[in-house]
Amino acid sequence: MDKIKICYIGGGSRNWAWVLMQDLAFEKEITSSIELYDLKHDDAVTNEIIGNRLQQKHNSGRWKFHANPSLSDALNGSNFVIISILPGDFEEMSVDVHTPEKYGIYQSVGDTVGAGGIMRALRAIPQFQHIAREIKTYAPDAWVINYTNPMSICTRTLYKEFPGIKAFGCCHEVFHTQKLLAAVLEEAGLAQPGSIKRDEIKVNVIGINHFTWINKATWNDVDIFPYYRKFTDRYAGSGFIKNTINNNISKEETERNKYFSCSDRVKMDLFRRYGLIAAAGDRHLAEFCPPSWYLLSPETAENWGFALTPVSWRIKDREELKKKAVYYRDGTCEMLPVESGEEGIRIIKALLGHGDLITNVNMPNKGQLSDLPFESIVETNACFSLNNIIPVTSKNIPLDVLALIHPHVLSQEGIIEAVFENDMEKAFRVFSHDLAVQKLPLREVRSLFDEMHAKTGAQEPLIKAN
Repeated sequence: MDKIKICYIGGGSRNWAWVLMQDLAFEKEITSSIELYDLKHDDAVTNEIIGNRLQQKHNSGRWKFHANPSLSDALNGSNFVIISILPGDFEEMSVDVHTPEKYGIYQSVGDTVGAGGIMRALRAIPQFQHIAREIKTYAPDAWVINYTNPMSICTRTLYKEFPGIKAFGCCHEVFHTQKLLAAVLEEAGLAQPGSIKRDEIKVNVIGINHFTWINKATWNDVDIFPYYRKFTDRYAGSGFIKNTINNNISKEETERNKYFSCSDRVKMDLFRRYGLIAAAGDRHLAEFCPPSWYLLSPETAENWGFALTPVSWRIKDREELKKKAVYYRDGTCEMLPVESGEEGIRIIKALLGHGDLITNVNMPNKGQLSDLPFESIVETNACFSLNNIIPVTSKNIPLDVLALIHPHVLSQEGIIEAVFENDMEKAFRVFSHDLAVQKLPLREVRSLFDEMHAKTGAQEPLIKAN
C-alpha cells in the first residue's frame, strides 16, 4: 500500500477540502498523512477533527489529517500539494463583481476574466508567487494540483516563478458537459435514463479554462455530434432542464440552484454558431463573449437561462457552512461520505502508478494547442501515468473560435507580466482592453480601475512568517 504525504494549502476550506475528505472515505489502495495549512488556523483545526472522525468511522483511519500552522513544515517531504484558496475575501470579491455594475458592466461569476477576474488576478498572482517559492524550497519534486481561480493565471504564475514545478489545474466544468451529452443520448433513445456514466462519454477538449470546447465526442464509438445538433435544434430556444424529482430539497439548495444552475442555452447557441460543443457552464462561457450577446443586463442573462450570482449570497452561504462546520466538529451532526465524481484521487493514484487515466487538465502549452502562445496555460486532455503527464496534441482550433479565445490568453499573459514587473500602468492597459470595459470612455475605464484597485489592492500576504 502506498503511503504518501499531501500538503493542503487552504486546509480550512469548506468546499474542496470537504470534497477530498468524503472521497477519501472510499479509498482503500493508498494511505496518507494530510497536512492542512491555512491562514485561519482554527478552520484547519476544525477540518482536522472532521476529517479524522470521518476516516475513523468509514475507512479505519487510513488517512490522517493534521492542522499545521507552519507552511514549511506542511510542505516538507510532501509528494502532493493541493491548492484551494480564496484570493482576498468575499468582501474584495464583492468589489470585483458589483463595482463594475455602476458602469453598466455585468458579470455572472467574476473570478476568471473581465474586470472582476483581472482584479482577482492582481491579488492572486503575488500569493501564487510566494507559494511557488515555498514549494521550490520545501517540496520541489511534489505534484501540485491547483483548484483556485483564475485557474489559468494561478497555474501560469506557479511555472513563471518556479519553472521546474510539476503543477496542473483541475476543473470540473467539462464533467457537467459530459453529463449533458449523456442526457442527449438518452433523449435520442440510445440509452435508458441514468444508464450512462459520465466518464463513458469520451471527449476531446481544447481551449482555456472556463472557455473549453469539444471537437470530438463519442459513446461506445457512437458520434454524439449529430444527436447534439438535433438536441440543440429542439432546445436552443427554451433551454434544457433535466427533470429530477426531489421533494426533500432544502431551501438553501433551492437558492443555490437558482444562482448556479443554467438551462444550457448559451452552450447550445455557441454550438449553432461555431459547430463545436462549448464545454463549460453558461455562467462562465458568457463572460468570455462580447457582453452584448449574453450579459448586456441582468434581464439578458435571465432570458438566456442563467443568473448573476450576488456576492451577498456567497457571504450568506459561507456563514451557513461555518455553522455546519461547528456541528461536524462537535459531533452534533455527522458528515456522511458521498463520492463527488471529482477526479483528484484518481489523478493522484494514476501518478502513483495505479493505472493510467485520460482526463482534461490545465497545463503549459508545449505544442498541444499550436495556435495559442507557447507556455500559456491551455486546457486539453492529458494522459496521467506513473510520475508522468503527457498532454494530448490536438488539431488546429478553427479560426473563428480562435478569434474568441486568443484575446483572453493575451490578457492573462499581460496581467501576469504586469504583476511580475510591478507595473500597474501595464495592468491598467490590459484592463482597458477587456471586452466589457471597452465600451466605456477611457476616463471612465481609469475611474473604474482606480476605484476597484484602491478597494482590493492592499492585501495581507498569504503566507505568514513561521
